[in-house]
Amino acid sequence: MPGIVARIARLARSPQGRRAVRTARRAASDPRKRARARGLLGRLPNRRRPS
Repeated sequence: MPGIVARIARLARSPQGRRAVRTARRAASDPRKRARARGLLGRLPNRRRPS
């Protein structure tokens, strides 16, 4: 059974993975969605996340 990194790499190369990456990049470029994501991340416990 492949490790988690290998499985993620395989997904990223698949058509579904490419579509997900495109969607994520589009969402990340939207300032409102970035602000919303920062707000949600701010509620999580601070583990290995640089400020």
